Amino acid sequence: VQLQASGGGLVQAGGSLRLSCTGSSRTFRNYVVGWFRQAPGKEREFVAVIQWTGATIYNTDSVKGRFTISRDNAKNTVELQMNSLKPEDTAVYFCAARSGSYFYTKSSDYASWGQGTEVTVSS
Repeated sequence: VQLQASGGGLVQAGGSLRLSCTGSSRTFRNYVVGWFRQAPGKEREFVAVIQWTGATIYNTDSVKGRFTISRDNAKNTVELQMNSLKPEDTAVYFCAARSGSYFYTKSSDYASWGQGTEVTVSS
């Protein structure tokens, strides 16, 4: 499946952004989709994942209570709503997808990746 990530931009601390990941395949609704982020000089970090059932888990240390992942199967999209953004949320955000039925939280678990969308949070 090919993925297209969008929605990044520049926002002030405390603001919100909504990222979108669109899948090219009609079977996208059956995929597990994860969001990851990579800040300059740092390793790629797990943010959130959603199963085809809609079940979700988050990197609670980083995004607890601020980010929400959801999916709209009619639109073949998975979205990441990011609220109360902090400067430390600044990164390139990637969506990834795979088949399966677990909560995959490692970047090595995924074969299909979007191109990334840049999020910059100013203080």
